Amino acid sequence: MANIINPNTLTKAQQEIYFNGRCKHRHLYTEHPSCFRKEILEANGKLREGYLDIETTGFEADYHHILTYVIKVKGESKYYKGSITKEDLNAGIFDKKVCQQLVDDLSNFDVIYTYYGTGFDIKFMRTRCMYWGIIFPEFGNLQHKDIYYVTKRLLKLHRSSLEAATRFLGIEGKNHVLGKEWMLARIGDKRGLDYVMKHNIIDCDILEKLHEKLENYFKRTFNSV
Repeated sequence: MANIINPNTLTKAQQEIYFNGRCKHRHLYTEHPSCFRKEILEANGKLREGYLDIETTGFEADYHHILTYVIKVKGESKYYKGSITKEDLNAGIFDKKVCQQLVDDLSNFDVIYTYYGTGFDIKFMRTRCMYWGIIFPEFGNLQHKDIYYVTKRLLKLHRSSLEAATRFLGIEGKNHVLGKEWMLARIGDKRGLDYVMKHNIIDCDILEKLHEKLENYFKRTFNSV
């Protein structure tokens, strides 16, 4: 777990406690930031948590770009989302605007949950942002939990995919993007992009349900993105 607190993400009241308060070990919270996270943020339900899913034109970020993304607010029917546009493609800036919007939206969260985000989503987003000169959340500024590794450790399934795990646990909703809609999305067609974004929303919804099914079986710790 990354024991780093970014004071800029705290309220004024939380900053006062962070800089002047002491933890159960009698140390200043600035000396024991992990205690601040557990005793103040988590204990008071103040962590801003969300579920993230992106869709891209391919798997390698130096040859491909982001199509759409969705971040679902935990416990709410609220979504942050964005997509490329035909105008962006024609202008040759591809996912530059959507990368900036994604980073701006991530600033609304303390913790992000993904499914294999360690191996794909987070790395892809960071790579695209670095390409465009956009500052991606630096070490310690955003925490991350990859439910893929939780699932793989806790369950013995024939596959460790989101589809296999949710189907096994009776969580309905997982679908697949159709070829025609995918091709339309790649050229910036709004109908295709809207269809792909619905796929993002569904994946975020079922990821939250999977998290709820498993959360009592693993320790609540996070890593920096």
